[in-house]
Amino acid sequence: MRLGVDLGGTKIEALALADDGTELQRRRVPTPQGDYDAIVAAIRDLLAAVTEGQAVDVATPAPVGVAIPGAVSPATGLVKNANSTCLIGRPFGKDLSAALSRPVRLANDANCFALSEASDGAARGADSVFGVIVGTGTGAGIIVGGRLHEGPNLIAGEWGHAPLPWPDDDERPGPPCYCGRRGCIETFLSGPGLSRSYEAAAGRFLQAHEVAELAAQGDDVAEACMARYERRMAKSLAMVISILDPEVIVLGGGVSNIKRLYDNVPRLWGEFAFSDQLSTKLVQAKHGDSSGVRGAAWLWPPSVAA
Repeated sequence: MRLGVDLGGTKIEALALADDGTELQRRRVPTPQGDYDAIVAAIRDLLAAVTEGQAVDVATPAPVGVAIPGAVSPATGLVKNANSTCLIGRPFGKDLSAALSRPVRLANDANCFALSEASDGAARGADSVFGVIVGTGTGAGIIVGGRLHEGPNLIAGEWGHAPLPWPDDDERPGPPCYCGRRGCIETFLSGPGLSRSYEAAAGRFLQAHEVAELAAQGDDVAEACMARYERRMAKSLAMVISILDPEVIVLGGGVSNIKRLYDNVPRLWGEFAFSDQLSTKLVQAKHGDSSGVRGAAWLWPPSVAA
């Protein structure tokens, strides 16, 4: 049996898979906000629920893979770069392992997302994949040759904290980011970034999907906001194409449900990528917001997870 957990900004999801990948049980709960101990307890209770009634080896409990909105420092073993800031500087893997009485492996949530979609999702069969989560935050994972590329510093794919490329005058210096800088791609492309852009133009707040829905109804302000968003995404992904040149870019997270992105963004990115022709595909995640938990469940090698 394989166990996976996806710790998101708004929800925690846990999944139990059979060794052949068959889903046995899935549960999700809201994420406790800003409370580290409550997050650990919520994951403990959630895993107890998904393993209830399953055949469990008491002597050798199944390990669990956990997707987190950040990374683990190779130097300290502590969480870094997390947009759930209560995790930063904490020994999350060690604390979870103690609470669960199981081996735990942590990985960035976008890495787990990319691993899932490249393995049996929308990018299955592609040799190189850039998997992007655009939701509460903005991050990405890289798959090359079917394998997850994390890098020696475990920050490969931290594209959301690069500056927005080719910024227009009204995009400088950009909104402040929790990382301490301004103008990060995340501040423009995350769901809250799209909402903030609309609020600045219209004087009222809407969720990202509501902005897209209003644009589809013919609202000029919402349409202009969506056009700005698509241009910003095109610029940001063109930079990736020029560096990584992936076969497929997969979008996940709440913003990925805006269907117009898949037609409009590829039409725009050719202006910025360093090529006269682009064959890169932009596709929506097959497994939706459950890709992270599926990828987490596959973090352990079969010989260990069995």
